[in-house]
Amino acid sequence: MDKLHKLITDRWSPVAFDDRAVDYDQIHLLFEAAKWAPSAMNGQPWRFIFATKEMSDFAVFLDLMSEANRRWAATAPLLAMPLAQVISTHKNRPNRLAFYETGMAVGNLLMQATALGLMVHQMSGYDVARAKETLVIPTRYEPMTIMAIGYKGDPSKLPEEVAAWETRERTRMEISKFLVQGRCK
Repeated sequence: MDKLHKLITDRWSPVAFDDRAVDYDQIHLLFEAAKWAPSAMNGQPWRFIFATKEMSDFAVFLDLMSEANRRWAATAPLLAMPLAQVISTHKNRPNRLAFYETGMAVGNLLMQATALGLMVHQMSGYDVARAKETLVIPTRYEPMTIMAIGYKGDPSKLPEEVAAWETRERTRMEISKFLVQGRCK
């Protein structure tokens, strides 16, 4: 049997990031990869908001996060938030595929990040209502996660309870737990 591609197995969500900046050419490549995700009628119902450590909005992103996430995410040099366009501009009605298609754009971004030697940790622990207001997100978009992006760092620089995340065993459920042949029973 063929092996899974290394871009899939090497993708990982660390909590320790190196302070080395992600250069703008690499940032561009991340979002270029996202752009190429499939979408119905090429609607591309995703948008991304980002901030590097050098930008004042980096502190805004951090302020939206839970304290637990802020403790480690502050070490990442790049933060990004994918948005799903839940109301289509094409027909001005709900887009039931928005989250699915935005997820594929994020998947492309994750694979590109891995190919560039970058790590991405996605988190849902943030104040969504405040994010919509503070980041002036239009009502037809729904924020999904905040992604910390950067190079792998030294976990010993983090508090012990946070650094423990780095040494946990990576596991996934068995395929038989989620794959159904024929009808769901």
